[in-house]
Amino acid sequence: MDVTAIIESLNDAQRQAVSAPARSMLILAGAGSGKTRVLVHRIAWLIKIEHISPHNILAVTFTNKAAKEMRGRVEDLLQISARSMWIGTFHGLAHRLLRQHSKEAKLPDTFQVIDSDDQLRLIKRLMKVLNIDDKKWPPKQVVWFINAQKDEGLRAKDIHEESDDIYQQTMLQIYRGYEELCARSGLVDFAELLLKAYETLADNADLLAFYRSRFKHVHVDEFQDTNTIQYAWLRLLTEGQDNLFVVGDDDQSIYGWRGAKIENMFNFQKHYPNHLMIRLEQNYRSTGNILKASNALIACNEGRMGKELRTDDSDGDLISLYSAFNEQDEAYFVVERIRKWVAEGRLRSDVAILYRSNAQSRQFEERLMATGTPYRVYGGLRFFDRMEIKNALAYLFLMAHKGNDAAFERIINTPTRGVGAKTLDDIRRLAKEKQITLWQAMIELMKAGHFTPRAENALKGFVQLINGLAEQAKDLELYEQVKNAIEKSGLIEFHKKEKGDKGEARVENLEELVNAARQFDYEEENEENQSELDLFLAHAALESGDAQADDFEDCVQLMTLHSAKGLEFPLVFMVGLEEGLFPSQQSVDDIARLEEERRLCYVGMTRAMKLLYISYAESRRLYGKENHPRPSRFLKEIPAEQLQEIRLRASVSKLVRPKKAAKRAAIGTSGRYRLGQRVRHEKFGEGVVLQVDGEGSQERVQVNFAAAGMKWLMLSYAKLEVL
Repeated sequence: MDVTAIIESLNDAQRQAVSAPARSMLILAGAGSGKTRVLVHRIAWLIKIEHISPHNILAVTFTNKAAKEMRGRVEDLLQISARSMWIGTFHGLAHRLLRQHSKEAKLPDTFQVIDSDDQLRLIKRLMKVLNIDDKKWPPKQVVWFINAQKDEGLRAKDIHEESDDIYQQTMLQIYRGYEELCARSGLVDFAELLLKAYETLADNADLLAFYRSRFKHVHVDEFQDTNTIQYAWLRLLTEGQDNLFVVGDDDQSIYGWRGAKIENMFNFQKHYPNHLMIRLEQNYRSTGNILKASNALIACNEGRMGKELRTDDSDGDLISLYSAFNEQDEAYFVVERIRKWVAEGRLRSDVAILYRSNAQSRQFEERLMATGTPYRVYGGLRFFDRMEIKNALAYLFLMAHKGNDAAFERIINTPTRGVGAKTLDDIRRLAKEKQITLWQAMIELMKAGHFTPRAENALKGFVQLINGLAEQAKDLELYEQVKNAIEKSGLIEFHKKEKGDKGEARVENLEELVNAARQFDYEEENEENQSELDLFLAHAALESGDAQADDFEDCVQLMTLHSAKGLEFPLVFMVGLEEGLFPSQQSVDDIARLEEERRLCYVGMTRAMKLLYISYAESRRLYGKENHPRPSRFLKEIPAEQLQEIRLRASVSKLVRPKKAAKRAAIGTSGRYRLGQRVRHEKFGEGVVLQVDGEGSQERVQVNFAAAGMKWLMLSYAKLEVL
């Protein structure tokens, strides 16, 4: 292979990066600029042109998928095996190092790597031994604390204990006990892999010298996502070598909440003063208008390294901006555009709906299902399949039907209430012997005085809770029943104790379940005469699981903006661009977090290849509350010349009669209603018509009722009175 074969397909900046003389380099690679291509061709250049042995090359990335892709592309380009190269994730390479040098690492040869579930179970067991209340100090919070310290390179002994900080004292007590337990048992968690690998090299001069000598060229992908210990490990390995080749983009640093340090991008320039910086600004993904808008948005962040994406492609279509009346109108609009896209002969898999919060997915899932459009939630579960939603539904099932054994099993000790394994086994045994429900078995054993006082009290509290919820439900609307069950069960507090974004997302989803109940649409004609709660539970069960498309099926992709990083789609919908939602409420008063939110918006916009739709709602009921948010500040940062409003905003209010309602065109096939028209329903009271859907006997109307919120009603049964 000659020089031409390696660099002929590259642009000027890529060629410069690939063929530069050996030295530390920072490749500032914009979205869609071919960073993986540069890494692969750089390795090929070193091997074929500079005659570096594959044995002397190390390449680090963040996911196994990316590592596998890099290895495959190197082998395809060079037509040689890449086995002698170390190509892998930080965790994978650290594990490899520790396996080969377990003695130097002071680990048994048989040490075991434990996953996050194993780590949590270990912490729970330790806390019982230490007699620490797991209700006051949630084990997941402890796991988060320990992993966060390890990511910063800190052992328990390295942390100064504050005498007046009971939280820190408790966490450190558990951390010390956990370190001892893992050392005795030969267990290594994910965070420990990185810290132990760093310590092993730092504490063994000969071993460090060997690896410094071996890895003459160290390459790092997604450098902006490195945390403290990862960067420290890289610096240790390359100190005095001037051989660290990193590829990253400060404008795509969106993982600060999980420990990534954007500061590493800037510190690199200080720690490697002889480095060469090359900017990759030629974009091969998006149209000119999308790039111009993205450049203008990200330019509002301060302290950037600075670059501007450009393309040789045409400007393409303008970015479409849609102002929805509410979140349901937003979902209706998006899905109708997708249906039009598919009707024109294009693929569903070329379409992505991107949202800031997982809770937003429900509206789109329901609308996609209603239209028979296959979809897949990328990197996550469908709304009704999420753990916290299943927990809440189990409370609702059990309060309505005591014989639901699956619901009983799910929530008898969620949140933890002190019901042990033996107590549960006794209940199961009696239920099996007598062929009765678990609830009945529990009651019989309680009456017989079978349980210990502690177990008896725990079960008595559970019975009172479920019976109380059932009694209170008689006088409550459906959404109030759901809200009451979630609050009284303690699920909100239970998940609030989970640190980081996961706990916050679970709470948001529980609050969104209340919204789902408020907006639940059921036909007036109910032949089985089921309660509204039973109908809602049946609806949730039917929406769970089966409707999601198979892996091989052509389907629409739904995902959070964080999950979208690294992906690209011809058609992208970025939804919910409203103050308090995106940017999130937690970020609006924090400059650093706000800038990360702006980077997240930039990442979302640059996922679009041909068409980009951005939407926001004038009214949104989210997390169980109705809001009238302002459009996101990010919209004002996009130049007007790159935007087109595809429908003028209409002034529809649920409380005020529109002044020109009479002039609005009739909507729906029947022509009976107009947008913004005020109507009255016998049960729900007064409201405003927002949209009509379906045809003939299936025609239905969406009304925003002042008291009952959003409802979809079948026109055949609704009996709406026009005001």
